[in-house]
Amino acid sequence: MVTNLLYSLIVYPILFILPAWIANGTPVLFSGRQPLDFGRRLDGRRIFGDHKTVRGTAAGTIGGFVIAGLEYSLIGSPLALGAMLTVGAIAGDLFGSFVKRRAGAKEGSNIPIMDQYLFLVFALLFALPVGLSYFPSPIGLVVIIALTGVLHRLTNVVAHKARLKDVPW
Repeated sequence: MVTNLLYSLIVYPILFILPAWIANGTPVLFSGRQPLDFGRRLDGRRIFGDHKTVRGTAAGTIGGFVIAGLEYSLIGSPLALGAMLTVGAIAGDLFGSFVKRRAGAKEGSNIPIMDQYLFLVFALLFALPVGLSYFPSPIGLVVIIALTGVLHRLTNVVAHKARLKDVPW
């Protein structure tokens, strides 16, 4: 009984969202020099900025897909679910950068809530067509939201101390 409860409230939600978390975090480890927007501008401002790179975006996508594939192989999690969580996380992060550039925010600036959770919102929205039946319970979603906030802060501080990021957010 306790094991099933622990699985449904903590373990399953983590396994469910893991492709999105990996897709969102991996680009920091593999950032490159070539900006994803190739320096192009829209309304006089960069589309995404220098921090969104071709190599980082590819690494995040590959990382999320690898986790989705492992989950499919090991526990039978639907491959399409992991793929859509991955694509949604990448899309949400890019959309956040796009919005920040339109708002005139400098690269690396922190916009609370948006920076921590927009990738998660997009990941969940992209995964909806695959099947709501795979989503964690409402309590499981709360666990995902809480852990995302904690892990986002923790991993960004570690990345900053490791000199992988200029700022700790």
